[in-house]
Amino acid sequence: MNAPRPGTGPLRRLVVLRHAKSAWPAGVADHDRPLAPRGRRDAPAAGRVLAEADLLPDLALCSTAVRARQTWELAAAQWGTPPAVRLDARLYAADAPDLLAAVREVPGQVGTLLLIGHNPGLEELVLELAGDGVDDTLDRLGVKFPTSAIAVLAWHGESWQTLAPGTALLTELTVPRGHKHR
Repeated sequence: MNAPRPGTGPLRRLVVLRHAKSAWPAGVADHDRPLAPRGRRDAPAAGRVLAEADLLPDLALCSTAVRARQTWELAAAQWGTPPAVRLDARLYAADAPDLLAAVREVPGQVGTLLLIGHNPGLEELVLELAGDGVDDTLDRLGVKFPTSAIAVLAWHGESWQTLAPGTALLTELTVPRGHKHR
């Protein structure tokens, strides 16, 4: 029996969200750093952007780092019914191959997956999955996947296991920013 070819099957979307801006409190381990005030404004803005773009996930995979978990909580609070979330310690400081390995474990019934983590791994994953031309796009936009950045990758596949480098299309790249209320 042949394995399904990438490019066939239902449309799947991988929504990659870098955690919002974090604080650097003295004496706090990197894993335990919380969001900064700007991050607490930007994370809900990211949630609103996802809702307005009809990009609400069926499942979220989130790093166990405090700043990633807080980003998830503040973004998901913008939705009527947040999806299930899986906190995964492997996503903290993960590189692109480790992130892709975690994504490939996602059940087939998930059509839209939200991945919340850290750079440089997230940026590397987006560049690797989208293939040629994406680095040019990032350069032209003057973006190097800053905090709160959202990249949406779309592809057709029978399962998440078939997601491979160069098989996805970068359909959206945005950096939501919240604003101070006066």
